[in-house]
Amino acid sequence: MLDSKKTLAEHRRLLVVGGWLSLLGATVHIDLKQDDAATARLHTAATLAREAEHPEIEAWCFETDAWRVLTEGEYVRALELSRTAQSLAPASSSALIQATAQEGRALARLGESRETYDAIDRVQELSSAIGDPDRPEHHYKYDPNKAMSYTATTLAWLGDAAAEPYARSVIERLKPSGDPSRWPRRVASANIDLALVLVTGDRLDEACDSAQKAILSGQVAPSNRWRALEVVMAVEARGLSEGANLREAYRELRAAHDL
Repeated sequence: MLDSKKTLAEHRRLLVVGGWLSLLGATVHIDLKQDDAATARLHTAATLAREAEHPEIEAWCFETDAWRVLTEGEYVRALELSRTAQSLAPASSSALIQATAQEGRALARLGESRETYDAIDRVQELSSAIGDPDRPEHHYKYDPNKAMSYTATTLAWLGDAAAEPYARSVIERLKPSGDPSRWPRRVASANIDLALVLVTGDRLDEACDSAQKAILSGQVAPSNRWRALEVVMAVEARGLSEGANLREAYRELRAAHDL
């Protein structure tokens, strides 16, 4: 299609569409832990974005890579990538908000409390100014309702007990039924956040219950399994008998995803 006859406007639109599709493909590959394919897709998306002079797509490329390396424990690199994404993102754009949220999570993992709280405040301020999107399921349109989920995760990673009410609020608002298999992924993530902060506060029975719900829901993405494992290991470190049950549930989760 790029080689066919077309106007300059049509050529640029084709580059933009290709950039978005490559970026979305990279996100799927990251969720499936297919790193080589994800890297190739991100490179293609960034190249098309630069050729089309579309800074928002390029910003999303850096934000997406920040999330990937964050899940792999490369917190300093995640911080660098998220800040690069912010420098490229258009003002008040969804990419800017999401990259700021990634910065906060990376800072939380690095134990930088003051800077983490500042990032949380910036996300809240930016997200409150954009209003609710027409299509909240759109991956590249920031939904202000997600801010509470990101706050719960960030505070839980920081070890701040203030994460608990945020996580519980997300669970209460989004849980469609008592059947965990029907929960959206954000509810499973919120249960992991809740479990982590409860472990930190030595409320171990409650922590085990929340972790079990998240794992058994089947809604923990492969790219998020490390978060569930973190809670399992924390419970095991306390020497609780429930640790064996959690470990077995985690093994079954991995086996189901690896089929």
